[in-house]
Amino acid sequence: MAAAEEIAHLREEIRHHEHLYYVLDAPVLTDAEYDARYNRLKALEAASSDPIPADSPTQRVGGKPKDGFQKVPHSRPMLSLDNAYNDADLRAWDQRVRESLPASEPARYTCELKLDGLSLALHYGPDKDGNATLLRGLTRGDGSVGEDVTSNVRTIKSIPLTIPAAKLAAAGLPSAFEVRGECVMPQAAFLKMNRDREAAGQAPAVNPRNAAAGTIRTLEPNIVAQRRLDFYAYFLLTSHESLSSFAEGGGPAFVLGTGGEPLLPSQSQSLTALAAVGFRANPRTATVSTIDDVITFINQSEPIRDTLTFDIDGIVIKLDATQQQRRLGFTGKAPRWAIAYKFAARAGITQLKGVLFQVGRTGKVTPVADLDPVFIGGTTVSRATLHNADEIARLGVRIGDFVSVERGGDVIPKITTVVEDARHPRGTEEIDFPTHCPRCKTALVRAEGEVDLRCVNASCPARLEEELRHFASRGVMNIEGLGEALIAQLLGHTLSEQESPGLPSQSVSSIDVGSAEAESTNAPTAKALIHSIADIYTLTKAQLLTLERIGEKTADAVLAEIDRSRKAPLARVLLGLGIRHVGERTAKSLADHFGSMDSLMEATVDELTAINDVGPKVAATVHDFFQNPTNRTLIDRLRNEAKLEMSAEKRVTTAQLAGLTFVLTGTLPTLPRDAAKALIEAAGGKVSGSVSKKTDYLVAGEEAGSKLDKAQALEVKILDEPALLALLSQAT
Repeated sequence: MAAAEEIAHLREEIRHHEHLYYVLDAPVLTDAEYDARYNRLKALEAASSDPIPADSPTQRVGGKPKDGFQKVPHSRPMLSLDNAYNDADLRAWDQRVRESLPASEPARYTCELKLDGLSLALHYGPDKDGNATLLRGLTRGDGSVGEDVTSNVRTIKSIPLTIPAAKLAAAGLPSAFEVRGECVMPQAAFLKMNRDREAAGQAPAVNPRNAAAGTIRTLEPNIVAQRRLDFYAYFLLTSHESLSSFAEGGGPAFVLGTGGEPLLPSQSQSLTALAAVGFRANPRTATVSTIDDVITFINQSEPIRDTLTFDIDGIVIKLDATQQQRRLGFTGKAPRWAIAYKFAARAGITQLKGVLFQVGRTGKVTPVADLDPVFIGGTTVSRATLHNADEIARLGVRIGDFVSVERGGDVIPKITTVVEDARHPRGTEEIDFPTHCPRCKTALVRAEGEVDLRCVNASCPARLEEELRHFASRGVMNIEGLGEALIAQLLGHTLSEQESPGLPSQSVSSIDVGSAEAESTNAPTAKALIHSIADIYTLTKAQLLTLERIGEKTADAVLAEIDRSRKAPLARVLLGLGIRHVGERTAKSLADHFGSMDSLMEATVDELTAINDVGPKVAATVHDFFQNPTNRTLIDRLRNEAKLEMSAEKRVTTAQLAGLTFVLTGTLPTLPRDAAKALIEAAGGKVSGSVSKKTDYLVAGEEAGSKLDKAQALEVKILDEPALLALLSQAT
């Protein structure tokens, strides 16, 4: 056999055996037999003068990215799902779905195991022969913008690098599409990785999900290849990416296009097609007609949880028909047509050794249980939240008690009950709350009607780390690389000082009431490089290079991210300030309404209250924040030194529809629902999601459903699209 023929034969044979092993879990070759074929192919390719194509099995591991991971916008947002924790939650969601559909139109649901990993978006485009070639792999990022981790995605052998045109045709797929799915680290690979880390004197990873997330963002593809990651595909979307040319050596050069719409008529068809073209699909799915059938699927799935080779934390339920998915649409944060049922939290029994009082970015003082370490659901837990004084009183917990600990939603540990029997005697030491801030010693206060104690000192150094984390987080200024470890170093701490089994989102200053010692684990020290979020923008490369494990490339990447964040819109800047009660939606409303930071800072409480979704409590908090001289100084620095965006396109509104509440239902002839909502709000009206006695108008399109019936029963005025537009024209 000629060398070229043998190379082509070996490539096809190795791809086939990789599919058997990594996708179907049905290998027919021994490791030695596979390695012999792989090594023979490498030798033949090295001896050949022909360029090696990018989809050759030997080319999965390439060079690391030259400048770190680049940011790329998603074709459509990768949103989280709303959660259900019991049958009642599921039935309420089912009722909302069916009320949004015509009575004559049945709803069918596709149920899938909820894999506990990280989401990826893979883009495929056609090569010169009509095959689908992997062009790009993106992380979820902040949901709108992900990181290009293509070099690492290529090392995952359950992800096909090329899909033959014949397979695509048989499955009814084009050669350009987007696949979304979950990247997981199998439990066996996780255990092996931790054994290797411990042998090297490194701390073991906490759980497979974190290990997978850390691995996919490693800048060394050869390390990613050594840790076996798997990819399970669950969405199939349109894409317009394509090969514009072939780079030297067979690497694709491509142009990112638009897309992001469901490709096939149903979710169940998408799963079938994905498996047909070579992806590893969810191993347990069902398409059912009733919510009772959904609950049956859940009850049958939870017992097999511990028999799987990967972690799951629930079941995802999706409306099967993509046309119905489009009709229901999305809220600001999640699709209305899907929900995640979270399995009951896993629990363990351990002893409460003490209580740490930690100060968050808003000054809230949170009691955190210091526990004798206990292994729960794949994670060693040594800290758990106690929420507040009322929760401690409800539990009746004392230091020394044995307690039942759950990982609520399989993520945040919490104490649920005190265990008292012959083997678990009660503790004797009561939990006393501090009267002063553990760091700055300011007297703590409890606002009227609230249960939380707060440090009201805006300059309290214990609040700074949490402020920095919040400011840099993906949903706010999205400064990639400015994470927990780097922030702690910027506050003057060494890496060895950061080793703590505590809650990662609450490791600020604390007092352990189980001992007489006070500690301030991450508050700024004399060596700190930053003392305010504004100081982020004064950091220099020389300063970063003085920190541990920070080389020139890392320093350059961090500074580039900081510089990029200067372009974040005003709404993100407002969110980054950490004003109490101001979340993403309220920050956007404030930016749209006032159009500039200056106008917002001078707004009265009455002017703030006039905005939709801003009530008296939020208005008072926002007003008080901007009246504080320290906060005004911070904003001046962010404006003048950091050059952050302090203006936005002001949404033009009138007061003609002020005080009127609208509900939208059905499909309007020309106006998308979001556009109709924007027009109503621009005229001063409010849009609600449900019909009630307070509803002034129901705007009804085709297939209006039960909301129309309810509005008629309550004698609410009904508008079609022309009537709505006429009303809006009168309001302008």
